[in-house]
Amino acid sequence: MSISDLYSSGKHKQEIGHFASIVKIAKSDNVITDGEQKLLEKAAKRLNIGQEEYSKILEKPENFPVNPPVSYDERIERLYLLTKMVFADDSVTKEEVALLRKIAIGLHFSNDNVEKVCDEAIHLVMNDNDLDSFISAIKKVDSI
Repeated sequence: MSISDLYSSGKHKQEIGHFASIVKIAKSDNVITDGEQKLLEKAAKRLNIGQEEYSKILEKPENFPVNPPVSYDERIERLYLLTKMVFADDSVTKEEVALLRKIAIGLHFSNDNVEKVCDEAIHLVMNDNDLDSFISAIKKVDSI
């Protein structure tokens, strides 16, 4: 197996773990709405998740670990996508926010700062900030 194959499979494991986190948030209220379904399909396509993997992850997302990327910007981008899923059904629940915070810790945001980071992420997505603005704002909040 070549190094590029190892990197590719490692990258794909990160994508599977990220997609599973998105699914966990979508399923946190035991219902996947049309908005959540559309976002799941878009995320699956973007993350190169095949139909068989999609079905397995949708059935039992807890079987797939987070596997955060090393890059800080990529971790913030994952937080952005996860936060967008929180809003995909037009209602935010305490369970979704609690799960977002747990996943953010899994993405290596510090325990001490995760509440501020997630609150800011929610505020930014609620106000339709784009990814670049989101990354910049999260970096400011995370460095405080």
